[in-house]
Amino acid sequence: MQKIAQVTAIFWIMKICATTLGETAGDLLSQTLNVGYAISSMILFSIFLVSLIFQLLSNKYHPSLYWTVILTTSTAGTTMSDYMDRSLGLGYATGSFILVCILLAIFSFWYFSERSLNVNNITTRKVEVIYWIAILFSNTLGTALGDFLADSSGLGFVGGAVLIGSLLGIILLLTYFTNVSRVFLFWLAFVLTRPFGATFGDLLTKSHAKGGLDLGTMGSSLVLVTILIALIIYTTLNASKMKQSPELNAS
Repeated sequence: MQKIAQVTAIFWIMKICATTLGETAGDLLSQTLNVGYAISSMILFSIFLVSLIFQLLSNKYHPSLYWTVILTTSTAGTTMSDYMDRSLGLGYATGSFILVCILLAIFSFWYFSERSLNVNNITTRKVEVIYWIAILFSNTLGTALGDFLADSSGLGFVGGAVLIGSLLGIILLLTYFTNVSRVFLFWLAFVLTRPFGATFGDLLTKSHAKGGLDLGTMGSSLVLVTILIALIIYTTLNASKMKQSPELNAS
């Protein structure tokens, strides 16, 4: 019942691409199209639930389905975070703190019920559901952290992206040159790639006056979705080749 993507270099590239697209697509719906954070959150959360149901009903790993769910957690997480921080007036710091507590509670429940947070050992429906709930809230938290770094910390979009990128680089070094728990480093990197995507998404969409590249939410989303689709096709073809290679060798 292993239906989760293998953690490789291309996994992280696709994760960053998907989370950046989630930022720009979420902003496109809530801000550019002026749907609002509350309604956007309900729409995108509903889409997430539909994609999750298909993922849970599948009996094997489908790259297109898996990354669709990742993308929907990212888009829903963007508007959910913005609704908390802006519409409810909690602010980025308070919103981030609340989401950190929720995510820690999810991890605690997962660990004490399964004695592991290892994503390579997801073989039951229960753990798969917990896994996706953790991803949803990690992406929601990442949006709040990214907005905090870009808007409230004084670092700006570029500074926030550089800071998160540097932290991800440190995690990469720890992975290859230390004995620090790989499970801990995975989830730390997974959470941090979301604010990296959030700050990078803001860098792409915001105006020059605000320190961005002024590509707009529509243009940035089109570019990112094209890249993500290309990578999904590549991983699908690669997985098909790997599946067929034992048969070819046997013949």
